[in-house]
Amino acid sequence: MWSDENKERISKAIDVGRTIVHYGWIPFIIYVGYTRSNPQPSLIKLISPLA
Repeated sequence: MWSDENKERISKAIDVGRTIVHYGWIPFIIYVGYTRSNPQPSLIKLISPLA
């Protein structure tokens, strides 16, 4: 049904997508929590535990 070239492209796209989700999940959760919190903390307090 599909050529080997198409299977290769789909496999590579899935691998890239998996990598993006793997490294982007935690920053995404932090971003959503930061933008939805009330009141919003300053970025320094978000990044540095000593601030």
